[in-house]
Amino acid sequence: MTRLTTSCADLDDILGGGISCKQVTEIGGVPGIGKTQLGIQLAVNVQMPSFCGGLGGKAIYIDTEGSFMGERAQEIAEACVEDISEYKRFLHKDSQACQGEIQGKDVLQNIYFFRICSYTEQIALINYLEEFISDHKDVKIVIIDSVAFHFRQGFEDLALRTRILGEMALKLVKLAKMCNLAVVLLNQVTTRYMEGSFQLSFSLEMNDMHTLTSHLTLDQQQHLIL
Repeated sequence: MTRLTTSCADLDDILGGGISCKQVTEIGGVPGIGKTQLGIQLAVNVQMPSFCGGLGGKAIYIDTEGSFMGERAQEIAEACVEDISEYKRFLHKDSQACQGEIQGKDVLQNIYFFRICSYTEQIALINYLEEFISDHKDVKIVIIDSVAFHFRQGFEDLALRTRILGEMALKLVKLAKMCNLAVVLLNQVTTRYMEGSFQLSFSLEMNDMHTLTSHLTLDQQQHLIL
């Protein structure tokens, strides 16, 4: 299975080598834990050549909270270019031959960015993704930050909310498999009392995907919980 590096060796190990293509990966954590940072890192990493753990493709970044930072993406891109240059020298690769693979100044142009301001916009965009990707076959990852933000508050019909999220989940799983790309869902977590202790759990779970995805929770001590 093709995988994309997270740029964190420990996290890659836990994920079996990185973020998997043809699969949905759900990553949860409390606010400020670094979910958006990880999402931006993945949007940059996907553009790296395969010998550096990338997929040589482009990214779709769906921002529901207004947390995407273009300046941070540029900083990460410039650092990645330096790392690639060092790795090329280590492998004795021809720098001239690899020159066009990734350039720091082009990284933001290779991220298709969508700002979503309501759950209706999110539903419409999810329905449009298959058509968009068919016209942009170089897309190798879809990142949604965060997937449940517009569904957590002000949604009185809980049964309808559950049904909409379930349908969205199935469409994303189908998209990942059909287009051979990675889908990463960033999600919030909350503390709940379960089985005699307080534990972190997703504040709004994508229930219908639990048998078809990888799930990862980042806690406040920077530990990783599968």
